[in-house]
Amino acid sequence: MKASIVIALSPAHAERGRALAEQFGIPFIDGTDLESAKTRQVERFVRDQIAPVSVDPVFVFLYLDEGLALANITETSFLSIRVDFYSPTVRYRREKGGGKSQMIAKAVGLSSGQAPSVLDATAGLGGDAFVLASLGCSITMIERVPELRALLSDGFRVAKEWGAANDHSLLDILDLMSLVESDAAIYMQAISDHGKSDVVYLDPMFPVRSKSAQVKKGMRVVHQLVGPDADADSLLELALASATKRVVVKRPRIAPTLASRAPSHALEGKSNRYDIYMCGQ
Repeated sequence: MKASIVIALSPAHAERGRALAEQFGIPFIDGTDLESAKTRQVERFVRDQIAPVSVDPVFVFLYLDEGLALANITETSFLSIRVDFYSPTVRYRREKGGGKSQMIAKAVGLSSGQAPSVLDATAGLGGDAFVLASLGCSITMIERVPELRALLSDGFRVAKEWGAANDHSLLDILDLMSLVESDAAIYMQAISDHGKSDVVYLDPMFPVRSKSAQVKKGMRVVHQLVGPDADADSLLELALASATKRVVVKRPRIAPTLASRAPSHALEGKSNRYDIYMCGQ
């Protein structure tokens, strides 16, 4: 666990902030007086609260009006991430993003007559899982990093509230998604034949070059929080034993395959690649 403090900046979420701080065993700070403050004032307040912390970067939970965020704070930067299942950008991709012609849909074997069940063993911020659920796949999500699990849980809460008020079709998508509190390796080792999914989806962390890290600042936060997935190679073997049809591994386009194991085939885009391992081959 890397988060060092919880700060509530929204009066509506103060009690949630206290509960989260108790769950993580870290201090809670009531910053709700700053609800209407400018961004610079808020950042100055947060930096004052973490001044005694000697590590760099510092990770701080922030309860904002929009929900729970995780801030990555260094001497020169203040970046934050949160789970988003309903913003205009997400809705646009859901409606105009290519549907079943998207590369991830082809990778998991989604067709007009079949929507496979998917175990997303490295859920992260849930973006890929949401895309697949929006196309009809039932998704079981596993995320072993406690901070990311907290963001996912709150992201579900916020999206369900928004969907109930504005878009009931979003609720149907969220109903296809479930979050499991476990380590993927432990979960897959314990899974029964009856509990196996059609597809196991893996998107392990991979060291990124500084230039690409600047492109998506949110991913910089995730990478610094999670670090490299040292057990990614062993996850592939467990995934192959836990899927009934295929394992899909998302990789940077030029990255090596997991465990130096050649896939059955691969789909390659401009920046990413999907290595596909058919079960029984």
